[in-house]
Amino acid sequence: MKKTVLFLMILLAGNFCIAQMPEKFVKAMEERIATLDTTNNVEALTDLANAFERIAEAEKNQWLPYYYAAFCNASAGLMVGSGGDMMAAKADKTDPYADKAEKLIGKAEELMKNNSEIFVVKKMIATLRMMGDPMNRFMMYGPEAQAMLDEAKKLNPENPRVYILEGQDKFFTPEQFGGSKAEAKLLFEKAQQLFETFKPESSIHPNWGKGQVTYFLSQMKQ
Repeated sequence: MKKTVLFLMILLAGNFCIAQMPEKFVKAMEERIATLDTTNNVEALTDLANAFERIAEAEKNQWLPYYYAAFCNASAGLMVGSGGDMMAAKADKTDPYADKAEKLIGKAEELMKNNSEIFVVKKMIATLRMMGDPMNRFMMYGPEAQAMLDEAKKLNPENPRVYILEGQDKFFTPEQFGGSKAEAKLLFEKAQQLFETFKPESSIHPNWGKGQVTYFLSQMKQ
């Protein structure tokens, strides 16, 4: 009974949240969010980031388009940084994405304080900064990335995206530096479990990541 009441409260809260937003804004956001999990190349992510930024500039009091624009820029930068030699310096290619994402997530945070999803993106940006020059930046941005992830988990320990990023860290980090495919699998399974019960506040609030979980768990079976 308690669970039913809680579910209804969440549902009503989501409906109220949507009701407070302009219909045109919600529709524009929904159309672009629908492509989020299937957009998987740098050019398409950059185009999507620009689309969200245009919405943000039209609806300056809404934090979500700034958030998504930052997320898409950070994701595009991480794709650029993951090409070639992972230890090679490539800040000239990755920093522009980090700069843009940092500016946008700052605007989102001005409108929405203490939000787990925002700290998830801040963690991505710190990782991107480190990726730009791993040998020289690890001591600065490694701890920052971890601090952002810890804060995201603290603000919402039921956020599946926290465990996706944590799992990716374990998956890609060599074992001699603390990585572990076995631990990564447990984290991705944790995210998968949380997705079964996770309810976004509305149709345009963050709910991405299921595709990533499916992909990484499929890699564990090989």
